[in-house]
Amino acid sequence: MGKRLRGAKSICCCASPRFSSSSISSFSWHEEDIWTEIAKYLDGKSLVMLAATSKWFLRVVMDESVWKFACLRDLQVPDCSETAFKWINLYASAFGGSHSYDFRQKEKHIDWMRIGAFCINSSDAFLMENLICPSKLPKEDTMQNMLNSYGSCVLHNIKTGIWIADLQLVRCPVCDLNTCDGTMQVLDVRHVELFLTEGYQTGSWEYKLIGSHDIRKHSDSASGGIFDIKYLKSPSTAELFNLKSWVGSPNDWQPKAMVTYHAVAINTNLQENEGLHIKYHVMTSGDTGEIVSIRISQQLL
Repeated sequence: MGKRLRGAKSICCCASPRFSSSSISSFSWHEEDIWTEIAKYLDGKSLVMLAATSKWFLRVVMDESVWKFACLRDLQVPDCSETAFKWINLYASAFGGSHSYDFRQKEKHIDWMRIGAFCINSSDAFLMENLICPSKLPKEDTMQNMLNSYGSCVLHNIKTGIWIADLQLVRCPVCDLNTCDGTMQVLDVRHVELFLTEGYQTGSWEYKLIGSHDIRKHSDSASGGIFDIKYLKSPSTAELFNLKSWVGSPNDWQPKAMVTYHAVAINTNLQENEGLHIKYHVMTSGDTGEIVSIRISQQLL
């Protein structure tokens, strides 16, 4: 769409009998199927502008298929789940410029960037901090023992579907001074429906610490990843473990991130330090107890 025809200087109605006056008069500008397909190639802002032109276009643009197509296209994910909310609301939630720290600890927030979106289909997730593909999954009796032994853990009862990933930069959580230079990076992922749920909006759903882990030696980087266990060894996920393909050079201090259909990972190169303090938080829904948001935070010791 939007490309000009090449090779012809002009086109006129008399150039071919196919463009007779009778055929033009019979053409209807209000062909719903045609405009539904055209609408699928517009971004959210353009869709709203088109809907504002007339009641007829409003009805066409508000079709669920249009906003579902736009949402999946702009999030760059496959159609991996059903949803309890309208796709237009999911689109607004995903692309409205909001992030989780707008609702929680806003005074601590410094900056953020959108990484992308991925799908969790299996309801089980693998969290890790070293981005080295494990030969086998950790098997310890508690979450904390898994973190102490492997620097990774397994989560169950994840809400399946589309998940949105952001990288957050926040102030040191143990300091209340606005002038404090201490910072912490957070890999912050959430189910696409989270911001629309009543439990989240009212504040009754809170993040809970499920474990922490210290690396008490110099760390070259602060990294972390969240993977759908079912696709941990898949070819697309393997790209995340090829660090040379996306991680910055040793003197590049800018955070880097990569997302695939079923996983997300971050890496930030570090200058001289004494290690990292890593925390793992989850938020669960009140009715089913499913995990709807996950955070991996990393702070210099």
